[in-house]
Amino acid sequence: MDHIDEQILMMLQKNARAPLKVIAEKVFLSSPAVAARISRLEKEGIIKGYHTEVNWFKLGYHITAFINLEVEPNQKPEFYPFIKACPNVIECNCVTGHYAMLIKVCFSSTMELDTFIGQIQKFGRTSTQIVFSTAVEHRGIQEITKAEESGLSD
Repeated sequence: MDHIDEQILMMLQKNARAPLKVIAEKVFLSSPAVAARISRLEKEGIIKGYHTEVNWFKLGYHITAFINLEVEPNQKPEFYPFIKACPNVIECNCVTGHYAMLIKVCFSSTMELDTFIGQIQKFGRTSTQIVFSTAVEHRGIQEITKAEESGLSD
C-alpha cells in the first residue's frame, strides 16, 4: 500500500459514494487506475465494505449506552449467537480487563435498555454507562501527518 492508496482510503472514509472521477483528479490518476486500486484494496480485505451512517436519534433511538459484561470463556459459544441476534446491539467487542465484553446499544427508552440488561445478565455481571453526548463520532483512521501538523499527536 502506497501514499496514493492511503489518499484513496481517506477519501472513501469521508464519502464512500465519491465518484471515481473526483478521486482520480485528486490523486492524479485515471478513473480506471483508481478503480483497479480500489478493487485490489477490497480483494486484500483492507476495504471490508461500504456502509450508510444512520442518525439513530432521528429514528427514535434516544438512548445510547455501553454495557460491560462479564462472560466466562465457556459461555462464548452460547453468548455470540445470542448477541448477534439482538437488533439493538450496534457493536460487541471482546476486551481485556475485568469485563470480557463491551457492548454498544441503542434503545428508544431506558425501560427497553433495562429489559435488555436483564436478558444479558444471564451471562454475567454488567456495568452500564449511558451516553450523554459524543465528542467524536465513529470515523476512519485519520492521516497521522495531519494530526502531527496540527499538534494533536502529543
